[in-house]
Amino acid sequence: MPMTFQDARHLLARTGFGGTPAEIRELARLDREAAVDRLLAGVGTTARTSPPSQVLNALPPVEGMKGLSFEQKKAFKQERREEAFELKGWWYQELLTTPSPLTERLTLFWHNHFTSSFHKVKWPALLYHQNVLLRHHALGSFRELLFQIAKDPAMVLYLDTQTNRKDHPNENFARELFELFTLGEGHYTEVDIKEAARAFTGWHVALHHGGGFVFNRRQHDAGVKHVLGKTGAFGGEDILAIALDQPACARYITAKLWREFVSDEPDAREVERLAVQFRNGGYQIAPLLRGLLTLPQFWAPETRGALVKSPVELLVGTVRLLNLPIKDTTMLAKYGKRLGQDLFDPPNVKGWPGRTRWITSATLLNRWQLLQRGLRGADMGGPVHTHAGTGEMHGAAWITEEAAETVQAVLAPVPPVNPIPTGEDRWQMVFHLVMDPTFQLK
Repeated sequence: MPMTFQDARHLLARTGFGGTPAEIRELARLDREAAVDRLLAGVGTTARTSPPSQVLNALPPVEGMKGLSFEQKKAFKQERREEAFELKGWWYQELLTTPSPLTERLTLFWHNHFTSSFHKVKWPALLYHQNVLLRHHALGSFRELLFQIAKDPAMVLYLDTQTNRKDHPNENFARELFELFTLGEGHYTEVDIKEAARAFTGWHVALHHGGGFVFNRRQHDAGVKHVLGKTGAFGGEDILAIALDQPACARYITAKLWREFVSDEPDAREVERLAVQFRNGGYQIAPLLRGLLTLPQFWAPETRGALVKSPVELLVGTVRLLNLPIKDTTMLAKYGKRLGQDLFDPPNVKGWPGRTRWITSATLLNRWQLLQRGLRGADMGGPVHTHAGTGEMHGAAWITEEAAETVQAVLAPVPPVNPIPTGEDRWQMVFHLVMDPTFQLK
């Protein structure tokens, strides 16, 4: 079906961080399915931005922390915190410059699905490698992603698999595997969790020998387990396969992607149809996402402007669309934390709750204050002011080149709540549009 300007705008807003008039028009030349296919084909598997070298080198020392004085330990921990902050700035740089915003949106989605945090993991290098893993499999096989993430060192530390031994099984990973990663609540029992935890005993990280995954056979319970109706001398990978074999798994992932890209209320019948295809097709993510983005529900007028932008989407989208100069992307990491989304540090294993819970009286005020600072030049250098002596102009050229109607169409997913001035000062118009409540929506 042929697309309109608003159709293409909607697609770019939901799969990325919005689009300029030129990007929207380019996509609008295609029909809906062809446009979706183009975006999916553009998804990458690696970041374009090089990570900070000091972060990659910051692995647990071979000798551990033994022999260090109190002050040395304090300085050592401070260095790790600074490296984590640099890592957050690195991801923001990739978010701002990626040629495929959908790549980063998917990586962010999986980051919030398979959560790990610096607060618990403590080693920025391990979180960086987890981020690489999530991006590599972002549009590939959910099965492969699940098998890889279960052995990911950051995940092993975050969910305490490191302390999972045959004499004292730790149930944390098994519980979250079923509740948050694959099945959802109500599709397993406490017995399933206890038995599955035994299967993951011995899955550890060689913390002081490179930080990689190791299987400690001496700490593995090789006995018979009873999990989700299956019986056998299962190991961890057997449990992952059993979870994937449950129809609830495909249903759960499909509904979660629906809420991310389509609407807050998934259509149960369509979810079931897509979930069956997802499971029968070997858990390939790309066909599932294509199915979601080509649904009539995705394109329906009532779903436009019906989702709330996350702090990352708000910050990155504003900077990208308006071409605001950013001298230091760690500043965006500070802003994101202030707005409730601290990259590499979700609040708990459930991740950021998102959706309408992004907006409270406090966070909305903070959002408006930060947008004002950006548009008026505080911290970011100014949107359209000319620097004396250089003639350098900040701000997207399209703002002054396009008709007022186009500017409004790009920045507002639905008609603005407040009257928008349409005088000669175009940036004043932009200021009103960005400060309008509808700018918080996508």
